[in-house]
Amino acid sequence: MNTLRQRMWEDMHIRNLSPTTRKRYLDRVAVYANHFNKSPALLGIEDIRVFLLYLVQQRKLSASSINVTVSALRFLYKVTLGCQWDIEKIYFARREKKLPVVLSPDEVAQFLKAVKNKKHKVILMTTYAAGLRILETTRLRLSDIDSRRMTIRIQQGKGKKDRYVMLSEKLLIILRDYWKEYRPCSWLFYGKTKDDPISTATVRQVCRLASYESGIKKRVIPHILRHSFVTHTLCLASAATLARESSRTS
Repeated sequence: MNTLRQRMWEDMHIRNLSPTTRKRYLDRVAVYANHFNKSPALLGIEDIRVFLLYLVQQRKLSASSINVTVSALRFLYKVTLGCQWDIEKIYFARREKKLPVVLSPDEVAQFLKAVKNKKHKVILMTTYAAGLRILETTRLRLSDIDSRRMTIRIQQGKGKKDRYVMLSEKLLIILRDYWKEYRPCSWLFYGKTKDDPISTATVRQVCRLASYESGIKKRVIPHILRHSFVTHTLCLASAATLARESSRTS
């Protein structure tokens, strides 16, 4: 690792950026440097503009992908290199607003039915039933499940924030049945050994296989289960509100 790369890594570590973010930023800066075959320290604002045009016009990257590069370059030049020029001139791409893909309740059941491994099925059921991100699900510990208060503690979720989510009666029954069979020790969903959590890559692979075998035409990834949970919860809340209003007026 060269000196500039090492320094940027340390600067990101000091600011408590996640390991995933650190890797993405370093990867994007490496692509940028290789494009010009120069150290970023020798490049300036006009070079950044040329590079971003290249990403848009030739690579045809999405706005979200370009914005990761923009964030990486802003960090590099503002924090690590301490440049005095206006960092705001490195513009973010305007993102299109699209509705997320959502499964119907029947499609969720059809998808989960295609998952044959019990542990994998419980992981995906937990992701859906609690509306979790897949990294949050795979990092759950036994101590995070509070059956007395009927909550699940999410430690250091997105943005390094802790929070609680509701634990439903049905999910608690499923988790208890899972515990009786697999007997996890620390990590709720362990990987090859009980000392390590299952990897998100494994869960994504399970999703791809189940998506194919379920016959659902939508491409199912773990995050779609979270979107589906939010949508279904809002629909149930709206239906309950309408029912109450209807009973008052009748």
